Amino acid sequence: MARLTRAEQKALRPTQILEAAFEEFVEHGYTAARVEDIAERIGVTKGTVYVYFPTKEEIFAAMIRHIAAPLENFVSNLGDLQGSSSERLKALVLQLYESLLSERRLRQLLRFVISEGTRFPQVIDTHHDELIEPLLMHIQTILDDGVKSGEFRSGPRATARIIFAPVIAMGVETLIHGDRRETELPSFIEAHLDLVMCALAVCPQQPAPQG
Repeated sequence: MARLTRAEQKALRPTQILEAAFEEFVEHGYTAARVEDIAERIGVTKGTVYVYFPTKEEIFAAMIRHIAAPLENFVSNLGDLQGSSSERLKALVLQLYESLLSERRLRQLLRFVISEGTRFPQVIDTHHDELIEPLLMHIQTILDDGVKSGEFRSGPRATARIIFAPVIAMGVETLIHGDRRETELPSFIEAHLDLVMCALAVCPQQPAPQG
């Protein structure tokens, strides 16, 4: 295998630092993580890390953007969903669970948002504006399309945050318990979709009870 040139190594260095920072922050949390330990993970000096990221705060902020890449890709591909509003909504919910719970980085991103949100409000707000808000807007567009076409009922049930909330709840539970406790994820997803689709379904008018 050919060795990298100095220019190639230099180009890769920021990514290497952010990968090492991710592992360090996951293992120790922001407060206890040390820049020298991040540097040691990739065999460079602390000074080298500071060349690219002058403070630990900047390392953390850049690391958040770096590990959010899978979510960014997920959001950018939402326009590829096909079918009726019901089919698109089901596919989106299933993909959300798969992405959030199978991607270690996204699970840890949720952890960082919860644990460090008050320390880095601007970073978290930017993350929300650039990724979460577009995701919610896309869910809302599907719901609005369904209401307009007569597939879905209108009202508070047809709100993106109502659809999204159980996914976040399962993500938090997975973070808390890890592999120590069975989350019964397939049953949870089935129940979530059942509740959502039944609540949104346009049902025929039922006759009034007699007596």
